[in-house]
Amino acid sequence: MHADSHLSRIAGAIGEPARSRMLCCLLDGHARTSTELAVVAEVSPSTASAHLARLKEEGLVQQLAQGKHRYYSLAGGEVAAALEALLVVAGVPRPAFKASTPHRLRTARTCYDHMAGSVAVALHDRFAQEGWLQEEEGNGYGLSPEGAARFTAAGIDVPALVRQRRRFASACLDWSERRAHLGGALGAAVLGMALKQGWAEQDLDSRALHVSPDGWRRLLAAFSLAPE
Repeated sequence: MHADSHLSRIAGAIGEPARSRMLCCLLDGHARTSTELAVVAEVSPSTASAHLARLKEEGLVQQLAQGKHRYYSLAGGEVAAALEALLVVAGVPRPAFKASTPHRLRTARTCYDHMAGSVAVALHDRFAQEGWLQEEEGNGYGLSPEGAARFTAAGIDVPALVRQRRRFASACLDWSERRAHLGGALGAAVLGMALKQGWAEQDLDSRALHVSPDGWRRLLAAFSLAPE
């Protein structure tokens, strides 16, 4: 396909009002379900599914599976940059993400056997920014040599985790933040370490975790990460 023809197809996919509302909604980096995007686009669920199929076909969005749920996010940074540029031309501000999760659970909680919430998402982002997490197929992660060294230095037995009969590490979509936190055996090991050292405390009657400012600093320091 010639570049101009491809550009025309992309522009057509973006140009439909319902689809453009969906894309703008996803610009904040948070994934959403087709039902949520149907509400944003003011269309029926079946129509939303058809629009999302078109956007996925054109490489503008990707589908993420988390348990029985299916979420959609922008396909990458280039898509976000293109939409940002179009919004500048249109003179429209980027929409803001509004979470409905109670603050106590949104900050930190358990997700199966690993940590979730804004604290866990921030920690995942720091690991990724340092280049320690290497993406694999199916939302899986391996560790770079430096990443393996940092986790080992923090007291985590990386070879033992690799030998477990479960996924070593994964990008687990956080249901309140709609961004990834660290799951798998590696995520469980990080939570176990935080609980053992007292950097995080588990509520007795809920999945909520309490991570104090000092606990957060100590958790970062264990990986030689400076607080932001």
